[in-house]
Order: sequence, then structure tokens, then C-alpha cells
Amino acid sequence: MHRIKLDAIGSTNTFLKELAANKDIENYTIVTAEVQLEGRGQMGAVWESSAGKNLLFSMYTVFDAFLISDATYLNYAVSLAVYEVLKDLEIKNVSIKWPNDILTGASKISGILIENTLRKSTIKHSVIGVGLNVNQDVFPEGLDGATSVKQSLGKEVDKELLLQKLIKSLKKELSGCKKEKFSEIKSRYLSVLYKKNIPTMFKDSEDKIFIGKIVDVSIAGQLLVELEDENVKAFELKEIQFLKL
Repeated sequence: MHRIKLDAIGSTNTFLKELAANKDIENYTIVTAEVQLEGRGQMGAVWESSAGKNLLFSMYTVFDAFLISDATYLNYAVSLAVYEVLKDLEIKNVSIKWPNDILTGASKISGILIENTLRKSTIKHSVIGVGLNVNQDVFPEGLDGATSVKQSLGKEVDKELLLQKLIKSLKKELSGCKKEKFSEIKSRYLSVLYKKNIPTMFKDSEDKIFIGKIVDVSIAGQLLVELEDENVKAFELKEIQFLKL
């Protein structure tokens, strides 16, 4: 495994994507940074992180014949890889918030951004970005829903050791993300999905507030929510958000 260490970078995902576009790089190449100046989350959201306190890294992964239509399972596998490491740390109430935020209780501790390069009907390779709040104590105004490993455990942890555990977990889940395992992977994901089968207040893209319960995720990765009239509606990312009671 090749690792590139950077002090500061706009985005580890962007750096790794550009590197892969210009040269052949080793599978599971890792880029780490102490600070990201242009950190990104899903759908262009900004990822803010205190310099030197957290884990900010991207992994390059090559696939042999991974169908674009199966991309949802890649998301499941990556989410579970991060989830399992935090669970092993004995952090309480860890869950996955659709599609791939990792929570402790109702607070976000980690975010994931997967960017795929396609070839015809398959994913040629992926750049998997992970941001994990590790030893940060104070978060910017507006991020009152964020937490860290240190806040959860009440002590600082070794970032390097935690990174190695994450890399090992990612490689294990990615190597096992095969057609014959898809049903098992989805079952594991759904079993730890935040608010699954619990009546929850949501807001849709038209600012309409409603109550529903998450019942499944579609093959295309849409969140399936059962409404009060018992009909099930599919939502894309940014078409639905959780509301705090």
C-alpha cells in the first residue's frame, strides 16, 4: 500500500483523482492531510475540520468488473467499514445515517464521499474520501450537531493507529463487496441504519414537513419512507432531511 502524506491540500479526493488521471497508481493508494482547505461532503457540502486534530484521507480502489448499477453496495460496504471501527472502539450508539454519515446518538462523527470513474457499464475505480473527527474539542458555529472520538470516549486517541484500523477495515469490506455477498451487506447496513422503522419528522425539498418511517433503501440508493397513509415514497439525496424534535 502506497501512502502520500500532505500537510495541507484543497481536497484529498481531488488530489487523488487528478493523480489517477495522469499516471498509473497502486491499488489502495492513500492520501492523508493534516488540513483540507476545500474539504467536500455529499452534493457539494463543505467539510470543516481543525488542523491536525482529525483524520482526513482518501483511498484509491480499482475494480475488475463492478457494475454501475451495483454502486449502492459500494456505499454500504464503505459505510460499514467506518462503522465497524468506531463500534470496536466501544463508542456508544453508533449508527449510519443514510446514505453514509456516521453518527453517535444524533451527532455526526464521520462523513464519507465516494467518487467513481466509469467505463461503459462498470466502475473503473473509486476515490473514497473519509473525514473522521478524532481529537477535536470545539466545532464552528453552525456545527452544533458534530462530535468527535475524543468527546465520545473522554480521552484523546492515537490518530495514526486509528487510521491503520480504518484502512484495514476498508480493504476488508471492499474485497468482500461481491455479488454473492450483496444481500448480506445490505442486511448489515439496514440493521444499523439511523431511525429505521422509527416514526420520524422529515422535511422535503419543497419545505413540507411530514412524519414517516424509513423502511428500506432501493437498489438505486434511494431512501424509502413509509408515509402516514402507508404508501412508500422514494427520496433522492437532498430531497429529504431529518428534523430535530
